[in-house]
Amino acid sequence: MARVDVLMPQMGESIAEGTLSKWLKKLGDEVKRDEPLFEISTDKVDAEIPAPSAGVLAEIKVQEGQTVPVQTLVAVIETDKGASTTAAPSAAAQRAPAASGAAVASSPPAPKPAPAAPAAVSPPSPTAPSRPLPPTPAPAVKGGDGAETAEERLRRKSTPLVRKIAAEHQVDISTIPGTGFAGRVTKQDILGAIERGVSMPVPTPAGTAARSPLPSAGPVVHPVVQPWPGDRVEPFSKIRKITADHMIMSRRTSAHVTSFFEIDYSRVAELRRKHKAASAERGVNLTYLAFIAKACAENLRKHPVVNAAVSGDNIIYRRDVNIGIAVALDWGLIVPVVKRADELSLGGLARAINDLGERARTKKLSPDEIQRGTFTITNPGVFGSYAGAPIINQPQVAILGVGAIEKRPKVVTLPDGTDTIAIRTMGMVSMSYDHRVVDGADADRFLADVKRALEDFPEGAI
Repeated sequence: MARVDVLMPQMGESIAEGTLSKWLKKLGDEVKRDEPLFEISTDKVDAEIPAPSAGVLAEIKVQEGQTVPVQTLVAVIETDKGASTTAAPSAAAQRAPAASGAAVASSPPAPKPAPAAPAAVSPPSPTAPSRPLPPTPAPAVKGGDGAETAEERLRRKSTPLVRKIAAEHQVDISTIPGTGFAGRVTKQDILGAIERGVSMPVPTPAGTAARSPLPSAGPVVHPVVQPWPGDRVEPFSKIRKITADHMIMSRRTSAHVTSFFEIDYSRVAELRRKHKAASAERGVNLTYLAFIAKACAENLRKHPVVNAAVSGDNIIYRRDVNIGIAVALDWGLIVPVVKRADELSLGGLARAINDLGERARTKKLSPDEIQRGTFTITNPGVFGSYAGAPIINQPQVAILGVGAIEKRPKVVTLPDGTDTIAIRTMGMVSMSYDHRVVDGADADRFLADVKRALEDFPEGAI
């Protein structure tokens, strides 16, 4: 009887810990190789973890709701096969269909230290986006004898998300007591320090003038509300807590402004009717969202400031056009990303959007598939919303909201110059953008081009 160790996988290079949210098997249950064994939540993704080997679940080492570092022993599977005592990545963990053929990260690789904070780079030209420079290693923190200990090294290697939050709020990570593995500062630690109103400015390098930080919005104070008899009190799920934190952080970070445009989708509706059956035979669902994503992808290249990010006093013009598609789930919201969307055909985009949405609903996404977005589209119109003002998905500078698409009366001009009222397929789009870098004229020019692309969509692009 061989014993196979099941470890907490590292779901992405920058992730140091995971929360075991739910066991899908009970102690003593038989399990098959690649069968879902438990669910985990990280600050990037929720995922089902498959069993690395067939056998019987003999020991459970980590309970539901417990957060542990990656590579922690989670469970033990007993098998009558001569297996290794530490499981190799299962076939299901090694493979996963990505949106454009890329492989999903395997589970669980040997832990790697998270990358050090990148050095500042000169802002590239808006007309010629370039690759960011490689990160510069952070200086080592030494122990008492001058050598850096493993614990000091791990504590210094905070995750990029923690470093980003610290930089935005002018907080020195080294002054915060960490509750993570070996004293590592976690996302909860940094957010807790900020909410307590702790003011710890980042040290200014010698020889440089100190800058006064931007005015702080102050800590978030949540009033205590007493539940009434019969009320149900339910703590935030991890994904709900992450979403709440990101929404507040985004409103504090970006100067939100929203523009609204009305789109005549009659041309798109005609093309869908004409090509929908043939596309379905090829396994492609030609949705309105696919047409909208195609119009945005083509025009983001023409309007690089909308496909950008803010880094301190610099603007980063992204080389790639990676469009995030917000997916509403029963347990929260997630934004999988279509990478290099401008290089895909309409059919390729439609296939990628459908694939990512389906795997988001079945918790089959890899961490890489919800990262590195440069622009986001959210579609509340499927629920009947006329229009809205979405919150920017940081660190991006713009997000497009799609309203309900339906037949409405519209004034149209006939060839002889007279006006009449016709029934047209109409809908609103709204774009919230960061006015720190995107001016109203920039946003409206982009939206005008998107509107024109949809209203005059070429049949040859199908």
